[in-house]
Amino acid sequence: MLNLVVVGSVALDSLETPFGRADDVLGGSAVHFSLAARPFAPVGIVGVVGDDFPRDHVELLRARDIDVSGLSTESGRTFRWSGRYEFDLNTAHTIDTQLNVFADFRPNLPDSYRHARYLFLGNIHPALQLEVLDQVERPTFTALDSMNFWISRRRDDLTAVMRRVDAVLINEGEARQYANTHSLPKAARAILELGPRVVIVKKGEYGSVLFTQDGYFVTPAYPLEDVRDPTGAGDSFAGAFMGYLARHDRVDEATLRRAVVFGGVVASYTCEEFGSRRLVSLTRDEIGERFRAFRRFTHFEDDREGY
Repeated sequence: MLNLVVVGSVALDSLETPFGRADDVLGGSAVHFSLAARPFAPVGIVGVVGDDFPRDHVELLRARDIDVSGLSTESGRTFRWSGRYEFDLNTAHTIDTQLNVFADFRPNLPDSYRHARYLFLGNIHPALQLEVLDQVERPTFTALDSMNFWISRRRDDLTAVMRRVDAVLINEGEARQYANTHSLPKAARAILELGPRVVIVKKGEYGSVLFTQDGYFVTPAYPLEDVRDPTGAGDSFAGAFMGYLARHDRVDEATLRRAVVFGGVVASYTCEEFGSRRLVSLTRDEIGERFRAFRRFTHFEDDREGY
């Protein structure tokens, strides 16, 4: 049974960083999410591509046990995004965005997806996120991602969907913008008061913060010496996070904390190559090795002698 579904973009990205360039690489929020989730749990993808989308990319997803029943092909060109990064890799500079067939995307979940227990709503129009929520039956855990554009232009719709999900994943600038405060704890509290059980604030190369009604958990990012491209790291974080929850079918505090760490681990691998290339080859053994290393460098003993 398929217990994890993601709805989002499927794209061909052209990327430039101080460390190189890559054109028309497989990308999009749903792709990064799916490739990051699949080492943990089977995942189904809902998205749209144009008739120019390389068939090899679809076969690549299938070969990695990603269900593509929800991936539709429409007449026209696939969504394309071009971006550039300076040495501050936390900020992407958009060069060009071509929505193409994605402009008319109306998610329609296959029947086999409607009973999924875990659902992730990628960064699409919040009104469409609401439509997707209406298509699933009694999910265990739902989460969404969003962006500053929707906060500025569709705040009421975004607030409506936040009230209906269990978790909100958002970067620190967006959290401050939404809550109109410079304090991340206050921003997270404002979102939690809408109804979600969990708020995760993503801080790029500085890690992430998990907020719940009763808890607060901070994790650093994995220290990478070689970073080539951070595109999709946030979506990869979400994929590993949700994949871990779906694998263990629990959302208690301890499981949420481990899921956040696995999210950071997988996101770190994403940054090692352009686009989704590193996720394609990523193995469970590599994830486990970096998770154990992460545990070692974040562990410390109590001050038994007293301060």
